[in-house]
Amino acid sequence: MKISLLSFLTLIILQGFLSLVSGSRVLELSDRFLDIRKDGMWLVMFYAPWCAHCKRLEPVWSHVAQALHNTNIRVGRVDCTRFTNIATEFSISAFPTILFLKGDTNQFTFHGDRTKDEIINFAVRVSGPPVQPVTRPESLENLKENNPLFFAYVGNYDGELWDIYSQVAEQFQPHGFFYAVPPEIARKHFQIMELPVILVYKESSIYFFDAEEQENSNLNSSLTEWVNSERFHTFVKVTRGNIRQVLETNKFLVLAVVHENKLQEVPADMVEFRDMIQSVITRNRDKFHRWFQFGWIGSPELANSIAMTELPLPYLLVLNSTTNHHHLPDDEPHRLTPGAVQLFLESVRNQSAPCYGGNTLPIRMYRAYFEARSSLSEMWKGNPVLTSVLFGLPLGFPQPHLLLHLLRRHHGC
Repeated sequence: MKISLLSFLTLIILQGFLSLVSGSRVLELSDRFLDIRKDGMWLVMFYAPWCAHCKRLEPVWSHVAQALHNTNIRVGRVDCTRFTNIATEFSISAFPTILFLKGDTNQFTFHGDRTKDEIINFAVRVSGPPVQPVTRPESLENLKENNPLFFAYVGNYDGELWDIYSQVAEQFQPHGFFYAVPPEIARKHFQIMELPVILVYKESSIYFFDAEEQENSNLNSSLTEWVNSERFHTFVKVTRGNIRQVLETNKFLVLAVVHENKLQEVPADMVEFRDMIQSVITRNRDKFHRWFQFGWIGSPELANSIAMTELPLPYLLVLNSTTNHHHLPDDEPHRLTPGAVQLFLESVRNQSAPCYGGNTLPIRMYRAYFEARSSLSEMWKGNPVLTSVLFGLPLGFPQPHLLLHLLRRHHGC
């Protein structure tokens, strides 16, 4: 393949600033990255060699770099323990931090789940304009086949609704795909009566934003709230990486708690329980979608951290995203039916169900203690001798069930 003189010179210059991580397409960046960061688009992982989360991300990051190799996005990483000037320049306070840099001023922080697909989708979204035009019917068909969730504006590209849609798309660009579709193309795929209109395509169905219903309120804030509440799948997998984003819906978060192994396999009995919880929202979307975001957790440790106790599996947990209180059903999991789950959710919504936890100082202190104790317990299971040497621990851990019981009684609502 022929290379122009300009491309050749650019390559020579870049080689003086960065090098390839062994065996991958990832560029190892140094302090000199500050001199070239404004040139082109960069997806960068800021890490520390001692960080366990960073080590787990390394193979994923290599796959991301490989997938984006033939695009205009360069993928790199920075060791913040060696190049502290870069860490200071970008105000890095946690590891790993993933940033997308575009030109002189545009900078986006990745807050999603650290999987290959999530990171690539993030990079693709922010590399283009906030609203991407659809100009061919087959393009929309491809979107429906390959992107199970996206927002679309249908109508003329002028007027108040278009202006507000553009603003909201810019705000949520790191979190979702936004398109503008001409009416003649949209009508070949969707049943549309009036124009202009904003819709979300989700799981092979479409749902419309009712602008007329918002006439007496602030249209901008209404569309913002609607997009924020619709940007997740009806039944989403919740992880430590995305739970903060899911909680920003300001809904009750209904979680089926199961165990997922390293191969992302869930036992059959837990799959049955998870599917049963999913069926509640699938069959009663109009009834529950406004108030509840449904999902499932494959990491019991995350659910235990929320409930501040070790939950049996499978289990059902409801978290109030605004107050941090949580709700647990009275029935044992194997006795729960779709009807019983609906009754439980109704009691949560009308505030008649018991609630626990919250954000008071004693609760926050106990949660910090519980998480630290859980981490030490995991270390103990892996290597008890080393853990005892490092922390001077006794051969066992206290079981403060009485403290948790008193805290719940005192801070229940």
